[in-house]
Amino acid sequence: MSSRIAQFQALVDRQPANEMFRFSLAQALVAGGRGEEAVPHFEACVAKKSDWMMARILLGKLLLELGRKAEARPLLEDALRLAVDQQHEDPERELRLILSELTG
Repeated sequence: MSSRIAQFQALVDRQPANEMFRFSLAQALVAGGRGEEAVPHFEACVAKKSDWMMARILLGKLLLELGRKAEARPLLEDALRLAVDQQHEDPERELRLILSELTG
């Protein structure tokens, strides 16, 4: 286990309801090539904060990488809505491209 994964896992173990610790652990797991293990942590972040665009983007992209397109699409569509609402132009462009490739 990498030191970053171990560090964030210890924090999540102590405070499992802390979505920031879960988000950091999920990112470390993805970076460590353990994306499948990151999914429930990103899912916890998405469930906890309805306006957390980045958690939805990262979870959606991860699900695409894992071949789970049907699960990814609604997350990415929701993230696009949030990007527009929050006026984040770069994520909006990226999400429109990803979603167009899913339908194309």
